[in-house]
Amino acid sequence: MSWFDAPGYWLGRLLLQRTLAGVYLFGFLAAARQCRALIGEHGLLPVPRYLAHSTARESPSLFRLHYSDRFLAAVAWTGVALAAAAAAGLTDALPLGGGMLVWLLLWALYLSIVNVGQTWYGFGWESLLLETGALAVFLGNGRVAPPWPVLLLVRWLLIRVEVGAGLIKLRGDRCWRDLTCLYYHHETQPMPGPFSWWFHRLPAPLHRVEAAANHVVQLGAPIAVLLPQPVPTVAAGLIVLTQLWLVCSGNFAWLNWLTITLALGAVSGGGSRAYPATPVWFQVCVLGYTALVLALSYRPARNLLSRRQVMNRSFDPLHLVNSYGAFGSVTRLRHEVVIEGSADGLTWLAYEFKGKPGDPRRRPRQWAPYHLRLDWLMWFAALNPGYARPWLGALLRKLLDGDRDTLRLLRGNPFADRPPERIRAVLYRYRFTTGAERRAGGAWWHRERVGEYHRTLSRSHR
Repeated sequence: MSWFDAPGYWLGRLLLQRTLAGVYLFGFLAAARQCRALIGEHGLLPVPRYLAHSTARESPSLFRLHYSDRFLAAVAWTGVALAAAAAAGLTDALPLGGGMLVWLLLWALYLSIVNVGQTWYGFGWESLLLETGALAVFLGNGRVAPPWPVLLLVRWLLIRVEVGAGLIKLRGDRCWRDLTCLYYHHETQPMPGPFSWWFHRLPAPLHRVEAAANHVVQLGAPIAVLLPQPVPTVAAGLIVLTQLWLVCSGNFAWLNWLTITLALGAVSGGGSRAYPATPVWFQVCVLGYTALVLALSYRPARNLLSRRQVMNRSFDPLHLVNSYGAFGSVTRLRHEVVIEGSADGLTWLAYEFKGKPGDPRRRPRQWAPYHLRLDWLMWFAALNPGYARPWLGALLRKLLDGDRDTLRLLRGNPFADRPPERIRAVLYRYRFTTGAERRAGGAWWHRERVGEYHRTLSRSHR
């Protein structure tokens, strides 16, 4: 074995690639089930319209060669099948070049969707999935020893994810520095989960411990993965435990699972396996890609050290090296946009969403790592109407027309027999109920109407 090989990390590579394949599966499944309504030919933000006003250099994608809703579905379901096969071990069963090709196809197919997904795909974990997926191409498979250069790039990515998130908090909202952000976060996060009510009701001293522990793990553990074993394995364990805590406390799509995936790459297998000599062509590919990542890392590294650090920025259209961060600020009050329809203008019925809060008596559900894109954007819409301006009017008109693809994004249709005559969006203030309120009425939320969010539309005057 040469300096290039790291046979002791066979377990870390195995765990990383299999977990990554699972994340890819959820990403493609969400695209297959949601993209027709969101970005399809007659969607809220149609791909053909986007392609007509952007260039291949800005957003390279297979859909620049051809776009149709059927082709989009074919790409998404192909990704589902490939991801499932990779999770089951296909890439290790194939020759080295074949395994690399599977990972390359997963990356290229998902990149094609992200680069036409517009605001629906504007989340940091999209770039994180693509960057991790590109690294997986060069990790090899069970026929060669894990390559040290790529394992180091995985740790460099983990550092940018975790330290970037830690620094954006310390540089951002004051409540992270005085350890009070968790007084609010579990209640005001984008999509609470089934245990978020209890997390919010933890005593204030425990919330401060949560915040302090977050700082220690995000700013310390990623650096520790650069030290000799067994320190990296212990540090990876701390990161995994912290991320599982976050998984239990809310729905953050696959952000937590991808962070776990990267941490698993630092785990030592506790012994070296025997591998044949690594092919020269594979070493050349790995070293070439390593050089490319290092060259592209200049701007993300500069951003990480900057006092004007920005979160979740892609510096190249292929999303190969990016900056990350989350919750640099924490909202103190929760507002929700509730869409209501009426058949007569007197009685109004609410459209319930699958994940975001609506009916105060409905307990939040666990959805992550599956990503409900419309629900997440509705949270942003409540923060600032500017986020919703490009698509909310179209959403209301689709519901007014009873569009089936759009209705599939929702939990149910209160107008199953006939679309409503009128539709509107109303802003409510939400908060978790107290223990006494929940015992008395069974509600998880208390809400108060704030006012109109979007003017009423009618079928006859739109």
